[in-house]
Amino acid sequence: MHRLFGAQPIPYEDIDRLEQQSGDLIVYAIPLMAFFTLLEIWYSWHSQKRNYDTKESLGSLFAGLGNVVINLFFKVGLIYGSIYIYNLVPWRMELNWWTMIPCLLMFDFCSYWAHRISHFNRFFWATHVIHHSADNYNLTVSFRLSWVQHFKILFFLPVAFLGFHPVVFFLVNQISVLFQFWQHTEYIGKLHPIVERFIVTPSNHRVHHGSDEKYIDKNFGAIFIFWDRLLGTYQIEEEKPTYGITTKMENKLNPLHLNFHEYEDMLEDVKQAKSFKDKLFFVFGSPGRIAQVKKKKQSDAA
Repeated sequence: MHRLFGAQPIPYEDIDRLEQQSGDLIVYAIPLMAFFTLLEIWYSWHSQKRNYDTKESLGSLFAGLGNVVINLFFKVGLIYGSIYIYNLVPWRMELNWWTMIPCLLMFDFCSYWAHRISHFNRFFWATHVIHHSADNYNLTVSFRLSWVQHFKILFFLPVAFLGFHPVVFFLVNQISVLFQFWQHTEYIGKLHPIVERFIVTPSNHRVHHGSDEKYIDKNFGAIFIFWDRLLGTYQIEEEKPTYGITTKMENKLNPLHLNFHEYEDMLEDVKQAKSFKDKLFFVFGSPGRIAQVKKKKQSDAA
């Protein structure tokens, strides 16, 4: 009988083999994503909806390409780290493809919390705000991923410490990223109620990108929406959301600005803060609360 736990440690000499087994699903999927994105661009102009801004879409493309390059650069290091954790725990799982199912569930649960915390902690919000900064909602928004989002790897350490094989862990990560591509469109309406109840559909995710009061900080799931239903952060799509962040971006093209503008604002706030407590607040406080404090200061100074 094939055992599940108690797998042998992985020698670091096997890293090249593991890298090949982990694959580059996102790289392989680029032609397909490009096809559907171009199709959506064509249809948006053909239907006169025109929910594409050229500079904004190019900014998304540049950010996405930079993210792919950075991920390829960090991949070997991340594999080393995953092998280290895998060898550390005594309940190592064998490489069984069916273990992707529980790994996907646990990964998505951790993704929910990483996403939720990123909306309530400015340090992590700075690694995520780029994804919300587009005023239009289309497939290019899925490319707007932070170049420094690897800070959030710590939220996924519990999955690694559960003993899943590194190949399974990396494949699940790529599946999670790819699944989120189709969610970023206005051209898919609400699906069957059962699907909407369990899966993060375009309708569910459009809510998450809304800057309206009823939509802000809702629907954090990546693949499964039932986390939001269980944990009280679910909001059904009603009227069309107002997309983007509350303070609109003027520079829509420069990927450096898109990635690091929040860090620039954070540094400026820390410089102006008088006490150490206030400095910590401007780094780790809730972005919503920080915006209120800054607005009040501006109002008092006027």
